[in-house]
Amino acid sequence: MSTLYATRPAATRRLAATLAALLLGASAAHAQQANPARGNPLASPDDSGWVQTTTPTGRIDHNNAFFQGFGSNGRTCDSCHRQAQGWSVTPQELRQRFARTSGMDPIFAPVDGAVSPLADVSSVEARRSAYALLLNRGLIRIGMPIPPNAQFRLDGVDDPYGYASAHELSLFRRPLPSTNLIWLTAVMWDARETFTPFNPPMDAGIDLQDLRSSLAQQARNAILGHEQAARAPSDAIIDSIVEFELHLVTAQMDDKAAGRLNEADALGGPAILALQRFWIGINDTLGNDPTGDAFDENAMHLFDNWDDPGRSGRDRRGRARAAIARGEKLFNAMRMNITGVAGLNDVTGKALIRGSCSSCHNAPNIGNHSVALPVNIGIADASRRTPDLPLYTLTNLATGKRVQTTDPGLAMITGKWSDIGKFKGPILRGLAARAPYFHNGSAATLGDVVNFYDTRFQIHMSAQQKRDLVAFLSAL
Repeated sequence: MSTLYATRPAATRRLAATLAALLLGASAAHAQQANPARGNPLASPDDSGWVQTTTPTGRIDHNNAFFQGFGSNGRTCDSCHRQAQGWSVTPQELRQRFARTSGMDPIFAPVDGAVSPLADVSSVEARRSAYALLLNRGLIRIGMPIPPNAQFRLDGVDDPYGYASAHELSLFRRPLPSTNLIWLTAVMWDARETFTPFNPPMDAGIDLQDLRSSLAQQARNAILGHEQAARAPSDAIIDSIVEFELHLVTAQMDDKAAGRLNEADALGGPAILALQRFWIGINDTLGNDPTGDAFDENAMHLFDNWDDPGRSGRDRRGRARAAIARGEKLFNAMRMNITGVAGLNDVTGKALIRGSCSSCHNAPNIGNHSVALPVNIGIADASRRTPDLPLYTLTNLATGKRVQTTDPGLAMITGKWSDIGKFKGPILRGLAARAPYFHNGSAATLGDVVNFYDTRFQIHMSAQQKRDLVAFLSAL
């Protein structure tokens, strides 16, 4: 995986984009990208246009172990990680699968596809009810016990499905995409499959062995758990899956209104993303870049050259491109008062951080945090709970303080009171293909995501700013 491209001045970026286009022009992937609607197996339509995956061979190897089942329930990795859905799953596609199979597709397995492993699945209507969270939000049930070393105890359970207990909490989460993994800094929402923390200093790159070990552990546990395999798969099978995943690069490559996202000196699409330079700690908000460089809030530079008032009003395409460019500027520089975010405010010792979206999404042109940064932005708070999710009451053993949450997040791994509600921020590329958003699918659209942050941090965005920010996020 090449990691050559980094944040550069505009003229250099234009040259890099031109060289990248020439370099990749002869490849099958790039040739197919020119006509996404004409039988391109690497491109798929989504609500915003077309999303595309690139691989070194210019094709998807469907003979890989990723597409083979090793358990008793018929599932494969592909059951929950679909190319057309940005290598995750979406409720819309799941409802189609349910209708085609009367709810018998392998993804609809009681072990974790149902609201409870004891749910009635004896009829089509029973299955529709049992798999409601999968069908409505694309959520998989993760069953986990309270850690034995926990600084808290479970004092109350309000589970609409009558199953959860201290022995096994039901935690409902979205399958994370199995693409763009080369830039991960933590594996899984709660980092539970991270082999070791990916922390700087790193010697000018990524510690691939740590990443490979983490992904291997994740694949092995998925086959044993989600696929219900009777025994662990061989190292050769796991290595095959990890190699396949590590070479997938996915991004939005065409926008319905703006057109091709790598035209007119723009740097969108997966071909250029595959060249993105990255190391653990690059542009870290908290000063952990091993190069010693200071944090630059202008983390996204994909559409700088579309910020041209002289061209923006000429036609529909020009206006759409100008909106994306404005949204990118908002993402980088729109000020917000970041308060009450455990994992950020408490770590810095600042009750108020005057930041922007890039404060947490700081990896240049990728959009995750370049050092593992699990934070609690309030998604799992009781105030945001909907009746279809369980609610847990946790009590601090030392202080007696209580908190209610729909998902304790990282605290289910560490046992720490301070980690309740913390989750990692995902990589943002290819967002448009994989709604809904957040770990529990609580934001149905990117507009809902923007509205959440506007309310949470009292930004008071205008309607135009919200539209521009959504346009930018949809183009990633």
